[in-house]
Amino acid sequence: MKTKIRMLCATVAAMVLAVVWAMTLAQPASAATLTEVTGFGANPSNMRMFLYVPATVAPQPAIVVGLHWCGGNGQAMYSGTQYASLADQYGFIVIYPSVTRSSACFDVYSEQALRRGGGSDPVGIASMVSYVQQHYNADPNRIFATGVSSGAMMTNVMLALYPDVFDAGSAFAGVPYTCFATTGGAEWNGECSAGRIIKTAQEWGDAVRNANPSYTGPWPRMQIWHGTADEGLNYQNFTEQIKQWTNVRGLTQTSWYTDTPQVGYTRIRYGGVGNTPPVEAISMQGVPHNLPVDAAQAIRFFGLDGSGPGPSIPVTATWSTGNAAGPCKVQYTVNAWNTGLTASITITNVSTTAVNGWNLVFVLPSGQTLTQGWNADYLALTNNGVRATNLSWNRTIAPNASVNIGFLATHTGNTGRPATFVLNGTACSIV
Repeated sequence: MKTKIRMLCATVAAMVLAVVWAMTLAQPASAATLTEVTGFGANPSNMRMFLYVPATVAPQPAIVVGLHWCGGNGQAMYSGTQYASLADQYGFIVIYPSVTRSSACFDVYSEQALRRGGGSDPVGIASMVSYVQQHYNADPNRIFATGVSSGAMMTNVMLALYPDVFDAGSAFAGVPYTCFATTGGAEWNGECSAGRIIKTAQEWGDAVRNANPSYTGPWPRMQIWHGTADEGLNYQNFTEQIKQWTNVRGLTQTSWYTDTPQVGYTRIRYGGVGNTPPVEAISMQGVPHNLPVDAAQAIRFFGLDGSGPGPSIPVTATWSTGNAAGPCKVQYTVNAWNTGLTASITITNVSTTAVNGWNLVFVLPSGQTLTQGWNADYLALTNNGVRATNLSWNRTIAPNASVNIGFLATHTGNTGRPATFVLNGTACSIV
């Protein structure tokens, strides 16, 4: 009997220890404190996970993965950037992966790292994201990656390998996915770092598509930063990343919008002119590899600062044909010259209920290309389609009220108007 009691006590003690151990491995992070999390899931390269959860977390919070530079770590990324303070402001959660190999560089070079589920750093990072989703009820449609140097390279890798997980990325001084691939275990690719690996947009885009050949969903958006005087990763890699991600998104490398957000910076938007375009590239004149990290602009691009529509905007859409009368009417006025035109669109709500949030889809006539727009956030769709989405201040259209939007476009001789305008999925009459 005593033996059985001793065996029972030992069993109970073992169970208690197991529960305590499991609780230790999966403890939630302390609010507004950088906390290390262990036991977060598959972690073949033995990375460490640091987590920042603000004191006030948004309902179904977004996740931002902050990826450090070579020689850095998760704590340095936390203290050396503003993502945590922005999380305090906007209520998202930040994951800071930390490499433990001697170089403190992310694996963006091995065959394992460049293949989904291949058994290196990307697997561990994906596990960290899954952990936060499960423990904090995070929004699966608002997951983002951002990084510096080696972390920027990994940002490109994560978006290529896990397009079903990440909605957008922001890469500060990185290289395209697969550019840094090496053989024999080498961690450095001199040809890529020197900017001598140059491919067509199609070739770069195919590299991403081949990483997930069965994937049919929307591809992530990408923001790309690079200094023209980058001595570590040649400026040519800026151009190569633009090629890759515009091609992945089905876009040409024709700018939709160009401006100068500050002296020496040239910002180019592809496929959209608002705050959250499919691809945004910022060239920094005279800036070296150790570039400033504008975390606020990355958060703006992710759509987490409330300045524009959220990031989950589809890259394709369907629209009706014909001009069947619906609860809306559109007046379209065009002013054309040589190879350009401006178009003014007035949308009127002719229903008896207010429209609270809207998008207007139309197809530009052949030869027309939208270059700039106003009073809406514009997004390029397939087959020369355009989707204009309300801004925060004009999202409501009361009964019998109107909003006016417009755009600038180039043309090759055809200055006609779109045949159909579809508001929130319903065709409008055209007047």
